[in-house]
Amino acid sequence: MAVPKKRTSKTKKNIRKTMWKKKASEASRKAYSLAVVVLKRAEEKQEKAN
Repeated sequence: MAVPKKRTSKTKKNIRKTMWKKKASEASRKAYSLAVVVLKRAEEKQEKAN
């Protein structure tokens, strides 16, 4: 099993954590905007059907 040789500094840990949070935030923003578009299109189709 792989074991780290030395302790990771707080700075490195925080940088990695921030990068992970940025990626997650961007992914959630993209997913939300996609959901909005999909719902708008579904709504438009429903209005045309009526």
